[in-house]
Amino acid sequence: MQYRELGRTGWRVSAISFGAWAIGSAWGAVDDRESLAALRRAVDLGVNFFDTADVYGDGRSERLLAQLKRERREEIRIATKAGRRLNPHVASGYNRENLTAFVERSLKNLETDALDLLQLHCPPTEVFYTPEVFGVLDDLVKQGKLRYYGVSVEKVEEALKAIEFPNVQTVQIIFNIFRQRPADLFFEQATRKRVGILTRLPLSSGLLAGKMTRASTFAANDHRQYNRHGESFDRGETFSGVDFELGLQAVEELRALVPSGWTTAEFALRWILMFDAVTCAIPGAKRPAQVEENCRAADLLPISDATMNQARAIYDRRIREHVHHYW
Repeated sequence: MQYRELGRTGWRVSAISFGAWAIGSAWGAVDDRESLAALRRAVDLGVNFFDTADVYGDGRSERLLAQLKRERREEIRIATKAGRRLNPHVASGYNRENLTAFVERSLKNLETDALDLLQLHCPPTEVFYTPEVFGVLDDLVKQGKLRYYGVSVEKVEEALKAIEFPNVQTVQIIFNIFRQRPADLFFEQATRKRVGILTRLPLSSGLLAGKMTRASTFAANDHRQYNRHGESFDRGETFSGVDFELGLQAVEELRALVPSGWTTAEFALRWILMFDAVTCAIPGAKRPAQVEENCRAADLLPISDATMNQARAIYDRRIREHVHHYW
């Protein structure tokens, strides 16, 4: 496992970390025993950073992580998120009363006195132009409820605005072979300000794992079935906003770039780690075998410049026009 500095926190976190959305909700059926087995295997393999949210299974994944932390002696950092419990999800809801209540609930779920890292959970763009929100987070740090805070964003523009606030320590953003825009400008600015970058959907909702086909089906409670056009939340969260059929075609082209002995998923994850600005990729996993495949990517040799250029060419030719200027 590789470890990288997380912004200005002083923490060194695993370059392949663990995204806990799938073990909470919105990815079909899950079994808590299998989820715990996956979490335990992640720690065995050197993962020390876990990303969750209060809405993943209405706190389910937070509670599973609390159980993991009770069991293990290794130092584990847990990042959670707040904001998406709002209904309606509007900027005015990001106020002191609501944010404090969300934090208190996560403290209880995670069985801790202080959250390691709290992230605003893809709030409306207006929130990034509301300094008072970040003042509330500063106060929660002073009160000892949070160690650090950051943001999770949909758009590059939101990421750039967020890091204008001096105490934003991390930005979580979608970045993968199908969503390359963050590397154009944001990475440079985040590096200059020593802001940690957490890359979510590194496998584009599983598309970049290379195991899906036109015959693949998804359960009714899987967002890959019910959110392809943004029916429930931002459509960019499902297959990175790429049409499923188009994504399958692009993956077929990418297979030719995968070195012998690697899986397509390992290649996609190693591609992300080629960017020094990235702190970690946070793929999800429901089963130990998925964790093992994800973690192997951290120990692979670097991808050649020629292959990186070829991957960019596939993006430019097939994907760019469909995603680049939307997020």
